[in-house]
Amino acid sequence: MADVFISYARADKARVAPLVAAIESKGWSVWWDPEISPGREFDDEIDTELQAAKAVLVVWTPTSVVSRWVRGEARDAAERGILVPVRFDQARLPIDVRAIHTTDLDGWREDSAHPAVQECLHALATMIERSQATQAAKPADAPAASSDKKPSPRYTVCVLPFANMSGDPDQEYFSDGITEDIITDLSKVSSLRIISRNSAFQYKGEKLDVPQLVREMKVTHVLEGSVRKAGGRVRISAQLVDCEDNGHIWAERYDRDTSDIFALQDEISRAIVKALRLRLLPEEKKAIERRGTDSAEAYDLYLMARQMYVTGQEYDEHAARAIIRMCTHATDIDPRYAQAWALMAIGQRSLRALVAGSDSGMVAAERALSIDPDLAEAHAVKAYISLQNGDADTSAAEVAVALKLDPESYEANRAAARVNYQLHHFEDAIRLYEKAAHLMETDINSVMTLASCYTAMGDKAGVRRAAELGLKRAEAVLARDQNNPGVLAYSVYALMALGESDRAKARMNRTLMIDPDNFNMRYNFACSLWVYLKDKEAALDLLEGVFSKMTDAFLPYAKSDPDFELLHDDSRWQAMVSAAEARLAEAKAAVPATVAGG
Repeated sequence: MADVFISYARADKARVAPLVAAIESKGWSVWWDPEISPGREFDDEIDTELQAAKAVLVVWTPTSVVSRWVRGEARDAAERGILVPVRFDQARLPIDVRAIHTTDLDGWREDSAHPAVQECLHALATMIERSQATQAAKPADAPAASSDKKPSPRYTVCVLPFANMSGDPDQEYFSDGITEDIITDLSKVSSLRIISRNSAFQYKGEKLDVPQLVREMKVTHVLEGSVRKAGGRVRISAQLVDCEDNGHIWAERYDRDTSDIFALQDEISRAIVKALRLRLLPEEKKAIERRGTDSAEAYDLYLMARQMYVTGQEYDEHAARAIIRMCTHATDIDPRYAQAWALMAIGQRSLRALVAGSDSGMVAAERALSIDPDLAEAHAVKAYISLQNGDADTSAAEVAVALKLDPESYEANRAAARVNYQLHHFEDAIRLYEKAAHLMETDINSVMTLASCYTAMGDKAGVRRAAELGLKRAEAVLARDQNNPGVLAYSVYALMALGESDRAKARMNRTLMIDPDNFNMRYNFACSLWVYLKDKEAALDLLEGVFSKMTDAFLPYAKSDPDFELLHDDSRWQAMVSAAEARLAEAKAAVPATVAGG
């Protein structure tokens, strides 16, 4: 099997051949099937090579971006974390991979020493070395996996977001939570390949278009449905569609008490497996039935809190307090609910950054780990809190554990990205933030921090791509909540990055009238004014009020923020930092050690 799989449109073969030569000159084997006939494009040989590759290089051109096969191969590689994309002719990238850094090769002139090609080769080397290290870590005498016990995926299923039929937009969290849990459950079945949450949720609210899904997602089946929740009852309708003939191979409607929600989710997962004539392995059956709680009420509270978190609102003080309150209630109902403890810790670490004297969240994170030591998001939030406490070594160790436990965890990738960003390891931060943004379609924070990373790296094209995606996600939230201060701040940053300064200033001034004392919003406005307009005095004016209230958890981040690095020699900046340090030291000295460590 080859080290590098190259995905490209057959019409671009002459353009791809010199790139293959540059890769092979590094000593890596390449599979790009130059002799394969068009009729065999999606056969077992291609799939076998794709799955065995240590890295997948996708060549985007105006021709390849419309290829069903290239888009499908790119999506598969992105979900496995081994995608290295390059682009010619400023090809417009598919929407689900735009957040992933793509190298432009228009000017390389078949010169393998060109910086863009060297960047591409470096990315491939990283992927290949990581794959080799993973293989080396496996015991030499480990028995080969039995095909009976670990069948390769036979079907690819897209679980579309279940429609909220409750007549109440506030119930959206519940239908989204049901969808996400079904995706998670079916992902545990080795005979199925399940399209990621992020990719599936891009179709939310759209009418089912099977040919489009087959073309863009390379799926064999689609699961769609609806949820109606009211008065202690829940009604779920679901149907499984065979994409080959657009026929329904299974459909069912369930009407139950909300207390039966877990059994209902299990029934749906088992029905899908049965309809596809698959066999659940014993460990898969146990994994599907394993839940964080048996309490439907605690689960409902957790879903509400998580919806607030994943829509990027946790850095708003009111939202952080709401997350903590809901998770506290959930853990009162079920003290063994590890996921709720971990989410509580996320809310607490956010609040601590905004409000002096708040709980750090470490107690809640440790409580989650005492219940479930293998909970990736608990290790991730512990890493984040350790970083706030100035313990970079513990933070790095915890994100490593989190990523090992669950490489596809949104929280783990986002926490690892934050650690690398704060340590100015921008290449690693970019890779991890891209992954986090891909895993959660509502995440704006990761996308806008990507823009900051690209700015620090001098990558203007990367800044623009991140800003475009960030603005698109922000506008989707503002269409429902036009006065959301945190999202407004992100949108201003994005507009500034895109050169729309007049529009950005108008939005910023309006927002400051609505919520003039919002700490996080003012900080981000200062970032955008300085980074993109170089308006130092306006940025410092905003920062004066921010530094006067800055917490000990946020100050180290502000001091290391690459957006403000060029201000560090300014006397006003230095005076604000010194005043904040003195204020915080005085406050710490006035609090007993046992309380200060809380």
